[in-house]
Amino acid sequence: MNEEPKWYAIYTRQRWEKKVAGLLEKKGIECYCPLNKTIRQWSDRKKVVEEPLFNSYVFVKTIEKMHNEIKGLSGVINLVYWLSKPAIIRNEEIDCIKSFLKDYNNVRLEKTCVAINDTVKVTQGPLMEYEGNVIAIKSKTVKILLPSLGYMMVAEVEKMHIKKVNNEGPYEGYRQISREGSIRNR
Repeated sequence: MNEEPKWYAIYTRQRWEKKVAGLLEKKGIECYCPLNKTIRQWSDRKKVVEEPLFNSYVFVKTIEKMHNEIKGLSGVINLVYWLSKPAIIRNEEIDCIKSFLKDYNNVRLEKTCVAINDTVKVTQGPLMEYEGNVIAIKSKTVKILLPSLGYMMVAEVEKMHIKKVNNEGPYEGYRQISREGSIRNR
């Protein structure tokens, strides 16, 4: 039974992304180093250059038994791990990155402290002390789903006015609508 190749993320030495991608290609290993087209200004000219979108990361599509060979390549530090296993990147995510970079130049990555479906508590404003789930993230605001009384209210809240809730213990005032539509305390 043949193993289906999957996408993995490789952590590389700083500024070695293109070199590692080249080494992988020479070995016949499918890889993807997302390159962002940016305009660089010199004193006498402007030039469009391609720089790696993700610093120190290259994506590789391979089977698990090739991991040791890949880790042995010059410039490769390790595979990226999640829960003590090499992190598998979904095909849809790779396709989304490719499509986005094809359509847009000068793309910026922004790290965010919250993610879709995180539970957060509003710390300021009229919704102070309410909890809800993040359903969308914008540049300065987060859309939070605030279930109460059997209705779904959606509020846009400034990022600086929320804090991520520790999911280890219950929050007494938060109610959640179950899949069947009934309300249950959480």
